[in-house]
Parts: sequence; structure tokens; C-alpha cells
Amino acid sequence: MKNFADMMKQAQAMQSKMADMQTRLEAAVITGQSGGGLVKVTLSGKGALTALNIDPSLLKEDEREILEDLIVAAHADAKAKSEVMMAEEMKSVTSGMPLPPGMKLPF
Repeated sequence: MKNFADMMKQAQAMQSKMADMQTRLEAAVITGQSGGGLVKVTLSGKGALTALNIDPSLLKEDEREILEDLIVAAHADAKAKSEVMMAEEMKSVTSGMPLPPGMKLPF
């Protein structure tokens, strides 16, 4: 029974760490850019697009397609940074907790 009690303590500690991580993620701000900084997007730690900044030099009718591509690329950059941050947070939360290989949290 001692192992079960230890496991429950670890689970409670991990639950507390998960709540802390969620709070940090909600407060996080991730900025991605493309076109050498001509287009910037800002995401919340939860992945919501919160801001878009476009350099005025790109606001020309014949540049529309380029601008659209740069917006998509900047969003992809911010999303990738967000995923790296989330993976690092999860690693810190689950450290010391023996999880089966390949098991990822949250489920």
C-alpha cells in the first residue's frame, strides 16, 4: 500500500504543477515573424492569435499574395515556438514521474 500512497502523492503534485503550467501558458505571449520582420503575429500561450503587425511597405495591391504568404509563415513560426514552449513546460511538470514510453500529457 505504501507504493499506492506514494503514487497518489506524485499524482497530486503533478496536478498542482499542471495547474501552475496552465496559468503560465495563459500569460505567455509568443511572437512569430516572417519576411525579415515585415510581418509579425502574436499568439497567446493557448495559441490564440492576438495581434498582427504588417509593415506598410507590403500594403500594395500587387503585393497581396506575398503578404498572405508572409502572414501564414509568421503564424507558423509563432505556433512552432508555442509548441516548443509547451513541450518544455510539460517536461518540467512530468520530471520524476515514471510515464510509459510514448505517453504524452495532456492526453
